[in-house]
Amino acid sequence: MNKPGNYELDDILAPVTMEDRIYRLRCVEAWSMVIPWYGFPLAELIKRVEPTGNAKFVRFETVYRPEQMPYQKTGVLPWPYVEGLRMDEAMHPLTTLVTGVYGTELPNQNGAPLRLIIPWKYGFKGIKSIVKIEFVEEMPTNTWKMANSFEYGFYSNVNPEVSHPRWSQARKRRLPSLFKSHETLMFNGYAEEVSHLYAGMDLHRWK
Repeated sequence: MNKPGNYELDDILAPVTMEDRIYRLRCVEAWSMVIPWYGFPLAELIKRVEPTGNAKFVRFETVYRPEQMPYQKTGVLPWPYVEGLRMDEAMHPLTTLVTGVYGTELPNQNGAPLRLIIPWKYGFKGIKSIVKIEFVEEMPTNTWKMANSFEYGFYSNVNPEVSHPRWSQARKRRLPSLFKSHETLMFNGYAEEVSHLYAGMDLHRWK
């Protein structure tokens, strides 16, 4: 990276034009919502820090403060939480860094001050409370792959044809309704925009 550094949130936000983005959110637990976010394309930040040609992936890391976040003291997950994207996924215009939701600043429980949203992937890919972004050559191992590698891997694209080991992903509940189900769309309904990223890939294997 040509412009590494420690950046305050104001440094990150000052040059960007914030946008309202209304996206479908699909949880791996087979529920979904439509959520109005407020943020900017991740690509704008990437272009500004000028990663080198060796960068193939982007690695994200969340805040680690077990004294303030008691759940981080448990052994349920390896902390800090880590996620990653392929560089072309990170540069896609739908991939967004958000600071607000429902017309207000992100609450702590929703990932303040900076959260990632990738609307064609399952929600756990949207890492919260980001404190570190790195550009790496090798595919980073994300937290849920470390914790449950038999469930989902690095990509975790919404795919109705690839079931969770314990339930089907072919249908979803759209909150606030708890009883009516809807068909799950490939890439959460964003196939026209993102399917070219995975041309030729076996999406059953690379789940």
